[in-house]
Amino acid sequence: MSTSRQLRVVAIGGGTGLSTLLRGLKAFVATPAGASPLADPALQNLPALIRELSAIVTVTDDGGSSGRLREDLHMLPPGDIRNCLVALSQDEHLLSQLFQYRFANGDLEGHSFGNLFLAALTGITGDFAQAVQVSSQILATRGRIYPCTTANATISARMDDGTTVHGETSITASERSITELMLSPADASPLPEALEAIAAADLITLGPGSLYTSLITNLLVREIPEAIGRSSATRVYICNLMTQANESLGLSASQHIEKILDHAGTQIFDYALINTAPIGTQTLARYASEGQTPILADLERIRSLGVEPITGNFVHEGEVLRHSYDVLAETILQLALTNAPAALSS
Repeated sequence: MSTSRQLRVVAIGGGTGLSTLLRGLKAFVATPAGASPLADPALQNLPALIRELSAIVTVTDDGGSSGRLREDLHMLPPGDIRNCLVALSQDEHLLSQLFQYRFANGDLEGHSFGNLFLAALTGITGDFAQAVQVSSQILATRGRIYPCTTANATISARMDDGTTVHGETSITASERSITELMLSPADASPLPEALEAIAAADLITLGPGSLYTSLITNLLVREIPEAIGRSSATRVYICNLMTQANESLGLSASQHIEKILDHAGTQIFDYALINTAPIGTQTLARYASEGQTPILADLERIRSLGVEPITGNFVHEGEVLRHSYDVLAETILQLALTNAPAALSS
């Protein structure tokens, strides 16, 4: 893949799905003058296809270390942001060990160093979004990271039995299926820099990630879905590999898209990346114990929603089933370059 054209890329989501995608995209970011090359040799010397990379990250987590810091310090939950910082950092291996390190004893038990690092910088700067930007500078990240909102937002879910469950931890612990997700406050304001990044983007992605608690949460922040809907960028939904308990059991790929579009209130996708490669028998057996199955690629139904499916082998099978981040990055960048105006250049 060789071109002189460069893209402004915005990746939206949360959880491990977003950090997986960022890990692949960062290798294509133009290296700033004087900056060191990436530590991983496999990520060096790839074409500089990305001029600017921005991540817009959900901030509704209320569990674990993030939840404790949110309650104790009245700050936004840092966990998903921390994962993105690690994924975009120059020397990911060292920082991953440091930032993901969890204290095992005393009052700090359960806290990760990365979360405490962001908490300290929030205290110094007085602003969580600024703390994230300072962290990015310190860690020499290959992109910018924006919380989708700086409001103290929480989520509630209407379940398939008509009950309402409040808070992300309670939602994910519920045995019912989600039918609708709601944000409180409903008028939570987006970060202006996030809207600016969307407006300038040549490629916008949503996913992979938990359908409701990592993806739809971002679209409940006012102005974000409208900004994506107005964008002339190539807009891509990256579908998960497997269904997920509480969030998407039994849902096909088209039903994932329908749920997202229902909450967005507007068309926000041009393409959907769908895995059609087989998954190993042993891996399937592990996930079957939780009722999880590969997501059905109902391609004609996807097309009927005005979204063109892009199929392929996007699987990486390890201890946990993940997308192959290098294949993922190359596929969506090539898609965007194919659709980009000929005048787009560095």
